[in-house]
Amino acid sequence: MSAVEAKLAELGLTLPEVVPPLAAYQPAVQSGPYVYTAGQLPMADGKLPVTGKVGLEVTPDEAKDLARTCALNALAAVKSVAGDLDRIARVVKVVGFVASATDFTGQPGVVNGASELLGEVLGDKGVHARSAVGVAVLPLDAPVEVEIQVELVP
Repeated sequence: MSAVEAKLAELGLTLPEVVPPLAAYQPAVQSGPYVYTAGQLPMADGKLPVTGKVGLEVTPDEAKDLARTCALNALAAVKSVAGDLDRIARVVKVVGFVASATDFTGQPGVVNGASELLGEVLGDKGVHARSAVGVAVLPLDAPVEVEIQVELVP
């Protein structure tokens, strides 16, 4: 077990199976020392636990928890191409999309769920640049989607 997976276990989390693509793309690809993930939905056990817009059907706190799940799914996608999460030198960038009610402006707080999970699991290696974007709708009516870019050690 890698040190990263041991830290996940310490936090009471397990790395899920990679979420299969919903269309014509790969969950993650490596280019040089970087791994780029596709947008990860908060799939758990093959389904979305909640659907809808944040600020309407989904509360900001629920969405923040879903963003944590997205980040966990993103780590699984990274492992699928890197082989070992201990190869992560750092998380470079996180992009979070939040399906938002028209008057909802708390996207940064929602995406904090992903950012905080990466920090808890990876420590200083989890500190990253980030964008948090409100959108009208996401695939499968998911409330949140997160993609990450990581740099690997050689």
